[in-house]
Amino acid sequence: MEFNFSANTGYLWKELPFIDRIKMAKLHSFNSLEFHDEPHGVNLVELKKLLSDSELNVNGMNVRMGDTFGCAAIPDQSDKAQNEIKDAITIAEDLGAKALHILSGVTERNQNSINTFISNLKFALDNSKILILIEPVCEEQLPGYFLRTIDQAAAIIDTIDHPRLKIMFDCYHIYKESGDLVKNFTNHAHKVGHIQIAAAENRAEPFPGVLDFSHILPEFKRLGYPGAFGCEYRPSGSTESGLNWRDPFFEMENRE
Repeated sequence: MEFNFSANTGYLWKELPFIDRIKMAKLHSFNSLEFHDEPHGVNLVELKKLLSDSELNVNGMNVRMGDTFGCAAIPDQSDKAQNEIKDAITIAEDLGAKALHILSGVTERNQNSINTFISNLKFALDNSKILILIEPVCEEQLPGYFLRTIDQAAAIIDTIDHPRLKIMFDCYHIYKESGDLVKNFTNHAHKVGHIQIAAAENRAEPFPGVLDFSHILPEFKRLGYPGAFGCEYRPSGSTESGLNWRDPFFEMENRE
């Protein structure tokens, strides 16, 4: 059983410039990458060369996050949301990213917001060729964020009914807001486009604790998940000093 661990440059090696975070991911044997919105502010020619040289695929990136953590569900900001979606699609497809995460933003949860989010997601799908992701984010981490639960995300996906619209299944957020990870994954497996991992304790390195990923991740794979596991956690110390959480997974690979 092989595990593709994706270095999330929004959290890992944050003390370094963005480009150097990619170099560190390569140095420390990550299989792939995923970005927050860093590509919006760098020279894309240089970034593409580095990605080619490092031979690291990009699983996904975000639209611009801004002060409201996106704005795709904010009713009076649709023009801004669609302009930012178009820009992000151009960048993501140029980089060869597999997916683009559309952030809903901090806003009230009402029918107007739901309709706005659905409209902007349809815009993203109509103007792209890659996977479009939406991510439930727990109240504890981001109070007031529009998209909070996996059931809410699943209902939006059912409404739009498009094969390229999927859920970013962030284990920390799903656990905090909706409970049992394997149960929630099983219920929505066909709607999941990407998985991210972190410990339940302080969103730190995914060492065994309340969540034991050495059991959870193999179960996700047995249930049919074929993709990478995004390492979107907050290192307790230096990033490299905490990377031995991966050792049990390397041992699983070596045993087979």
